[in-house]
Amino acid sequence: MTVRKATDVFSEWALRDRDEGMEEGHAKSVNDMLKMVIPKFTSPFSVIDVGCGNGWVCRYLESIENCYKAVGVDGSKEMILKAKIKGDGEFHLAQLPFWKPSIKFDLIHSMEFLYYLHDPFEMLKIFYEEWLKPGGILIAGIDHYSENTISLGWPKALNVNMSTFSENEWRKAMLDAGFIDVKIQRVGIKEGFVGTLAMLGQKLN
Repeated sequence: MTVRKATDVFSEWALRDRDEGMEEGHAKSVNDMLKMVIPKFTSPFSVIDVGCGNGWVCRYLESIENCYKAVGVDGSKEMILKAKIKGDGEFHLAQLPFWKPSIKFDLIHSMEFLYYLHDPFEMLKIFYEEWLKPGGILIAGIDHYSENTISLGWPKALNVNMSTFSENEWRKAMLDAGFIDVKIQRVGIKEGFVGTLAMLGQKLN
């Protein structure tokens, strides 16, 4: 059986309004992640949400007083169409790692994106070198990792590529990419769920 593109799966989900369920399911983890980073910005900041889906995180970030620019990017055509319908923000339909923004950002946010790549560690390096301003911050969350055993059957169940690594392997990848002050912790923990693996790191000034 040919492995499907994750972006095709997500487009199907968008057409069935499953994006709303994804938003609800990820809300606690994303809120925890943003609490880790938003207080660090005491002056106006820009942010890009990678794997933005229907744009719900961008719309939330736009409501934060210090956020002067929130951009979303996603590889799913139907998700981007929904994002543009739901808000008037800046959204890009693009396949990563081949696309890159025209400007650099103070903050990169990503939820449930990295492990769909065949080489997510290389993407971390690209984020560091090409997407972030000096002193910028990356906060990325993933639910598919070795310690979350219930997630290990997802690649077969969905018939999509998922790169599976442990918490320690992700930590090393963040450090290898150049990030400093790396913090790896589980957030959004609830009954029956060991938590989203949240990865935070900063680019050198």
